[in-house]
Amino acid sequence: MKKPTTTLLTLMLVVAAGQCAFAADLLAVYREASLQDAVYGSAKAQYIAAQERLPQARYDLVVANQERARQDLENARRSVALQTRQAYLGVTSGLAQVKALQQAVASTQLQLESTKLGQEVGVRTAVDVLNAEQQLSAARRDLAQALYNTILNQLRLKAAVGKLAEADLADINALLKDGAR
Repeated sequence: MKKPTTTLLTLMLVVAAGQCAFAADLLAVYREASLQDAVYGSAKAQYIAAQERLPQARYDLVVANQERARQDLENARRSVALQTRQAYLGVTSGLAQVKALQQAVASTQLQLESTKLGQEVGVRTAVDVLNAEQQLSAARRDLAQALYNTILNQLRLKAAVGKLAEADLADINALLKDGAR
């Protein structure tokens, strides 16, 4: 009976030794194959080349970021110039529109008075008076809208050139409060 146990033990030692030898042989075979494998060699060469190109890629990224920042700055300059021109034109055209609408209000006021006089004399009707009042109200509304737009464009112009101050807003607020009375 001792013989099978010894044989079994011997067999286990032989298998274990064989596995170690097999593992060592397998590692040697892998190393040999990796040196001779074209795909592995190509992949390794590409990896090394990529590592060498990495500083160049970083430099290209920095240059691209600088160019994007330069273009963003140019776009911001153009945007500010456009906003300034639009606000200036809004103020100048708004002032002309306010002047014209002030004349329109004065004209429609005179029209209303003459229509009322015509009604008293009997040549105008109540509908004519109501139409004249409606035209006067529309002219006043248009004048108020033009004043509002001109004030906004003036604020935009000051903001675009960097001259908008809290005092400007306080002045306009006071102007609007006086106009509401």
